Amino acid sequence: MTATTTNPTKRYRQLIAGEWVEAEGGRTYADMNPYNGEVFAEIPASGAADAQRAIDAADQAFPAWAAMGARARQALFLKAADILERRTDEIVLTLAQETGSAAPFSRFQVQWAVGLLRQAAGFPYLPGGEIVASDTPGVFAMALRKPLGVIGGISPWNGSLALGFRTIVAPLACGNTVVLKPSEDAPVCAGLLMGEIMTEAGFPPGVLNVITHAPGQVAPIADELFESRKVRAYNFTGSSATGSVLAARAGKHLKRIALELGGYNPMIVFKDADLDYSVNTAIFAAFFHQGQICMNTRKILVERPLFDAFLERFVARAKAIQPGDPSDPKNKIGPLINDQAVLNVKKGIADAVAKGARVLAGGHCEGRCFAPTVLVDVPTDAPIHCEEVFGPVVLVEPFDSEQEAADKANGTAFGLSASIMSADVWKAVTFGGKIQAGMVNVNGPTMGGEPQIPFGGVKDSGWARFGRWAIDMFTDLNLVTVSQNQRQYPL
Repeated sequence: MTATTTNPTKRYRQLIAGEWVEAEGGRTYADMNPYNGEVFAEIPASGAADAQRAIDAADQAFPAWAAMGARARQALFLKAADILERRTDEIVLTLAQETGSAAPFSRFQVQWAVGLLRQAAGFPYLPGGEIVASDTPGVFAMALRKPLGVIGGISPWNGSLALGFRTIVAPLACGNTVVLKPSEDAPVCAGLLMGEIMTEAGFPPGVLNVITHAPGQVAPIADELFESRKVRAYNFTGSSATGSVLAARAGKHLKRIALELGGYNPMIVFKDADLDYSVNTAIFAAFFHQGQICMNTRKILVERPLFDAFLERFVARAKAIQPGDPSDPKNKIGPLINDQAVLNVKKGIADAVAKGARVLAGGHCEGRCFAPTVLVDVPTDAPIHCEEVFGPVVLVEPFDSEQEAADKANGTAFGLSASIMSADVWKAVTFGGKIQAGMVNVNGPTMGGEPQIPFGGVKDSGWARFGRWAIDMFTDLNLVTVSQNQRQYPL
């Protein structure tokens, strides 16, 4: 175990070279419970030296891990899945205490991550390569996939367990080693838990390393990760602003980076859609996990003949949802992650209202528990009209034509996910082709996603895809040719 139990506050260590160690100098920081503001755990506050130790450990572990047989690697992933599943109830409580995730989302994360591990267990058999036809007589050509080396993983606090595992699983399954840096707002659920489970499953020392840092102290670790020639690629999930900075740093050294970034996800409700089902879907997609998921619906566009009826029912449902203590199973949503998140939501709403928007539900908070908020008449010059505030806030607007709906849906720099509600499925599928999004869901929520799908966005929502498509990102394609006969040369 990584934590002692001498007092109610757990004290964690970080994972480097298979050992649970403190940060250099024994520095720590307080990891806070977002609901009650109490200290949840003491976490190592690492610096450059710790990051370099982790990179060196991953680099040393790489050759043996890359050479390990597919069956042996597969067994480790399957064992990790079993361990994670066994620890479900404990982890659900930890997610509530560290990240404010209520039970429905926490259990979804565990179930999703278990599925991810079991599906990734087959990855070691997939990147075998292919035979390539050669125009040169007697030449046999093969395109082979090989792991890259050390991968730097940066995981977010929202969806911390699911996205923490997604950050490490594909690179590891492809034969790479990983240095994982979780968000300082969820160092346990987005990082140290991964280390615990993979270590218990028997992953060799150094294959996965987890380093943590205090708020505002990421720079020394980022410098080591992005300047080291031993780190060959990166896997980042987070904000578009940070993703842009990291992409530039990776590009400076000609390294690849997988980016899954923010979203401003529209739901389009046509007049022939089932009203009750559309409202149910919108409530879930807008307010699940307090609107702190990159795929939450941010704007609902409703065809005018259905607009009034939809809005009336949607507002009533939104008012009925009460956020509360996420560790209490009766509460379906919990608090925002920190005070800055609350301020961001308040500012987004206030700016919109100052420009003429109306608040039909919510708009207030108790502590960090922000009430589900519905805005109408939001002008286009309000930032919230096309930028996410990452909270339980959704805009509702009418539209009169398909072209208007498409223009409004695409009127943002983001392009992660979209939802289209209609009784005419083929009309919805055709319309979906006009939407600039990496994922379009007909008669389903903007949220969702299974471990095996090609998850990812377009525009400012990032690039690269997960699922088995991640193999392309985290392996190199190498050409090997064999000349069966002696070649004839012009010189």
